[in-house]
Amino acid sequence: MVGVKSGTWVCPLICLLYLLAFLQVEGDNVPMTLLKCSSRRSSFQMNSSSYFPVCLDGSPPAYHLSPGSGSGANNWLVFVEGGGWCSTVEYCVERKSNFRGSSKHMPPLSFSGMLGGVQKSNPDFYNWNRVKIRYCDGASFTGDIETVDPATDLHFRGARVWRAIMKDLLAKGMNKAENALLGGCSAGGLTTILHCDSFRSLLPASAKVKCFSDAGYFIDAKDISGADSIQSFYGDVVKLHASANNLPSSCTSRLPASKNVVATMQTPLFILNAAYDQWQIRNILVPTSADRNNTWETASSTSRNVLRINFRHCKDNVPERTAGGRQLVYGIVHPLMPRSLPIRRCGYVPIGKAVGDWYFDRSSAVRKIDCPYPCNTSCRRVATDSMED
Repeated sequence: MVGVKSGTWVCPLICLLYLLAFLQVEGDNVPMTLLKCSSRRSSFQMNSSSYFPVCLDGSPPAYHLSPGSGSGANNWLVFVEGGGWCSTVEYCVERKSNFRGSSKHMPPLSFSGMLGGVQKSNPDFYNWNRVKIRYCDGASFTGDIETVDPATDLHFRGARVWRAIMKDLLAKGMNKAENALLGGCSAGGLTTILHCDSFRSLLPASAKVKCFSDAGYFIDAKDISGADSIQSFYGDVVKLHASANNLPSSCTSRLPASKNVVATMQTPLFILNAAYDQWQIRNILVPTSADRNNTWETASSTSRNVLRINFRHCKDNVPERTAGGRQLVYGIVHPLMPRSLPIRRCGYVPIGKAVGDWYFDRSSAVRKIDCPYPCNTSCRRVATDSMED
């Protein structure tokens, strides 16, 4: 370091070491728990209707648990991984060869953001029992078919996976929860909505229980050709996985199984969505089937604002008992939380703080709707087809 004063490099070096130390603590890998079934009768000793809670390929389901401590020892944050759905046998078979359908291919996982263990960056939930459930059934944990077609070796057992993981977490102390928050993003956000009330029913009556859905609220709208593409898609998912019996009866008793369940929920729900969610534009409003010449960009402003209008209409009609928190954020990213995009750039607080303020009743309501496209230039455009990181 000839010719360089010591003070010019010591400070940057210290800062770099501090940053690396912070990242190591914030992002350490959390061990994965596999729920193995050793025989025809599950190791959980469930009744015959619950045999074999497995992923699409028959491998054991998995979750990651970072135990709580101190004041958070009896508090639980359970977050569900996203990853889309498979509505056809062919796509489900494809998912068997990756982590969306098999625990054999699941990479290590580190916790950060709302799941992180650093008090400064996650003051509300850092010392809670923090869980991330891996998503490997392709139907938001609703499928339940006993038989397995030997030609495909597909196992549609998502509902059994959900029950098995809940049973395991309850045995590990969640049955004594004082506070609990169930959350998820994309398909995991939909999982949260579908299982929110049943999750609440598993916990002590005295527990404070709420749910948080990031990019899991999907609009019921016709595509640009006038077809009900998204209803047809979800109808195929429900049919293939035999999901109907595992959807909330409060909804299916009045509406088709592919319809929105939020209006029937009883447990408080925080809804977070990007106003111009790219996945929903491309798969609900402008799917390939309705835009084979890929001309929708010429009317992109119209498409975006149709999506925003639908979001506002749907959220304005969510019952007050469930809609204590709502944020419709300018931007196209789907979902928001895994990429840790700071909502403050769009005029709001970070996601974790907004959810924490709502959960702990620090504000009467969190209902923020950003301005319409393209007025807010502070939000960056991120192009992606991914359902979740």
